[in-house]
Amino acid sequence: MIRAPLPLARDRRGVSAVEFGFIAPTFCMVLLGIFDFGHTLYMRGALQGVVQKSARDSTLESNTTAGQQAILDARVRAQVKALANNSTVEFKRRYYRTFSDAAAASAEDWTDTNNNGRCDAGEPYEDANNNSNWDADGGNDGQGGAKDATVLTVTVTYPRMFPLLKLLGDNTANAKIVATTVLKNQPYSDQGSYAAPTRRNCPA
Repeated sequence: MIRAPLPLARDRRGVSAVEFGFIAPTFCMVLLGIFDFGHTLYMRGALQGVVQKSARDSTLESNTTAGQQAILDARVRAQVKALANNSTVEFKRRYYRTFSDAAAASAEDWTDTNNNGRCDAGEPYEDANNNSNWDADGGNDGQGGAKDATVLTVTVTYPRMFPLLKLLGDNTANAKIVATTVLKNQPYSDQGSYAAPTRRNCPA
């Protein structure tokens, strides 16, 4: 075996570059993970703030119409897209008569004959809010009226700014952020009330 010349064996030049080559991929992955986590936290905080503002504005009597709510939703969408212009923003409003009903979000009573946890296959249920639908959360669509408790949920989906998961082989990874708030509409008139529950059957 031919031995390397002694000066070459003692030469340490280039060792740092080789060591960095081993460490760099892991270091970059850790940095990408930190940046991705930080960006998600920032998006979550920003979304929660704008949703709180929109929800407060929605409870005013002048903003309970569908047209005014569309304007408020457009403002939220514009602020979200300023942070993630390729995002998808979805809004959902459900109203209840009281805060306790909103917190419970209990399904309307039904007879679960097939034991699948859903009202289907013609199973009978009590339509407590008389909207001709079985509501799994007991609420009703929309902003509601005076003194109703409205739950506003905004869901934002967007491709991750730092595609760490794509580097790990997940090509469908998107970030999904949900912000929810509940507020009571202004007492600008008497609160509405539901008529007696109607007995119906779920779609087959």
